[in-house]
Amino acid sequence: MSNAVRGALLVLLGVLGLAAGLAGAFVQALWSGGGLLLALAAAAGLFAAGRRLAGSRWGGAVPAACWLAVVLYLAAGRTEGDIVLANGGGAYAFLLLGGMAGVFAALLPARARVAAS
Repeated sequence: MSNAVRGALLVLLGVLGLAAGLAGAFVQALWSGGGLLLALAAAAGLFAAGRRLAGSRWGGAVPAACWLAVVLYLAAGRTEGDIVLANGGGAYAFLLLGGMAGVFAALLPARARVAAS
């Protein structure tokens, strides 16, 4: 894969990470239990697919970092009093487990490829 294609893929994965964080912040509170699982599955799937598509750890790290940036921004309170991720178990689980999925996607070693005989 050429550097230009890999760079474009990483930019696309970053944008998808932003979108997954934004959507997940709202979806996790939408349905009791199911929304959290859906939001976490989408984030973890994106991180794992990004790593696999890019063929490097950057493919998992870039969407995870963008996801984390938007989720932390939405978790911070505003001067107007608006908050997207309210205090609660679901929001904390979304932050913790989503962050852990990003770390796993970025840092775990790749599977060894078996050479064809």
